[in-house]
Amino acid sequence: MRLAAPLSPWAITSFRLLLGSAFVALFAGLAGQDLRLREGELARFLYIGAITALHFLSFVASLSFTTIAHSLTLTYTAPVFVTLLSHLLLQETLSPRKYVGILTVILGILVLSGFEPKMSWRMLIGDCLALVSALSFGFYSICGRSTGKGYPLFHYTFWIYLLAGLFTLPPALLTIKDSPPPLSWLAVVLLGFFPLALGHTLYNASLRLLHPTYVNIIASQEVTGGILLGWLVLNELPSCGSIIGCLITILGITLTILL
Repeated sequence: MRLAAPLSPWAITSFRLLLGSAFVALFAGLAGQDLRLREGELARFLYIGAITALHFLSFVASLSFTTIAHSLTLTYTAPVFVTLLSHLLLQETLSPRKYVGILTVILGILVLSGFEPKMSWRMLIGDCLALVSALSFGFYSICGRSTGKGYPLFHYTFWIYLLAGLFTLPPALLTIKDSPPPLSWLAVVLLGFFPLALGHTLYNASLRLLHPTYVNIIASQEVTGGILLGWLVLNELPSCGSIIGCLITILGITLTILL
């Protein structure tokens, strides 16, 4: 996403989602899955597409304001929101012990922001966008568990990616003023294929096959991988406060899921 600059967050989000839906359509063709909408499906998919668009847009936008460490760590507080939302919306039990994990996550966020030597209003905006991304990712996961299981995998993911891409397309087109370099477009193509068409589709598939506990623990390791890649590729070394906050937050996420 950083390499896709100077494309705007709107453009990165929209083109990534539209390309991702095209790749999923290819997968569906190879698997023999029918992508045609049936009666009543569009209405169901529209609101999930809007949630998907909000998640990806707020995450991409957060990277324009704050560090990779902050953005990924705060976005992956999503399992806490999944736990709370599944209790409120799906009537799943919420053990009192899970509040230990939730409070640990809050402590990690406080350390992440309060002990950040470079903290500024700009970073605070980015951190807030990352939290919006986490909350919307919580809803996205709940939809994948409750609604997505009723449809073939590629049928479901194709439509939510496509609709999310279309929701963000008008602002995306308005923000393209100059001709972005080829590296920006290559980055968007790679974003559409690897983390979206493969990564998020596998995430939705795993929600159908595994207990969400294991799915979210594994998915949260994007924080570790993203921070390491940001250091190795972009020379973005996280501060000591960021590392401590990340570790406390990941501990809290794990406790929330496992307790």
